[in-house]
Amino acid sequence: MSAELVQPTKEQIMRFCAEDPIERVFLEDVARRGLGRFVGLAAGEELVALCHVGVNAVPSGRGCAGFAREVARASPRMLIGEAAAVGELWDEARTTLPKPRQDRPGQPVFLITELPAPGETGLRAATLRDLDLLLPACAAAHREELGQDPLRRDAEGFRWRTRSQIEEGRSWIWAEDGAILFKAEASAWTPSAVQLQQVWVDPQVRRNAYGARGLRDLCRRLLPRTPAVCLFVRSENVAAIRLYESVGMEHVLDYRSLLL
Repeated sequence: MSAELVQPTKEQIMRFCAEDPIERVFLEDVARRGLGRFVGLAAGEELVALCHVGVNAVPSGRGCAGFAREVARASPRMLIGEAAAVGELWDEARTTLPKPRQDRPGQPVFLITELPAPGETGLRAATLRDLDLLLPACAAAHREELGQDPLRRDAEGFRWRTRSQIEEGRSWIWAEDGAILFKAEASAWTPSAVQLQQVWVDPQVRRNAYGARGLRDLCRRLLPRTPAVCLFVRSENVAAIRLYESVGMEHVLDYRSLLL
């Protein structure tokens, strides 16, 4: 049976995401929250592929080349997702999208399901009192990851997003004497997994094992509430990969990002 392009129902999206809840954690999260727009490829009643189309295009499944026209119309800033799905989409859409300023293949996704040893930190949920401390740290983490300063591109929008993460209980911090020893946010949260982003330590206090200790305590905080914690990282970021492995995380699949 050939697949046809559809506007998927929430029920179809949930069933599709349940087939691979780690790879598709972001797609499930935004669908549950009713954010953005989806297109799907369906064979009968079931989806064989899905793509979230917005500021970023996030494809998943088989036959993602079929999303090329819809993605080109949206002019996303990034294609990101499971490596094969992104490759299929890019091969079809490359003539209608800008040349990537960066192509990041083979980004390992790490997963942990068992409680690590305690980090014995002062990690806590961030509050709005932390906003002025967190904002420049989140911007610095964004620059390190994506090579752009969000406070220059859209300062008010970035402040609003940072504040929203705090208000939604998706931001954690360990700070002493005005220095952030560890911080992280959740980019996606479903009943099956939490996906972390922007794991960061103030550069002035790095190489003191604060990152590993903070991440261990964050995983210990989250795992009683969700079966898995995951994140992904650039393949060349050897220090971060070693950190995640030291905490007990396992490499389970690969993403690819194309920054447009």
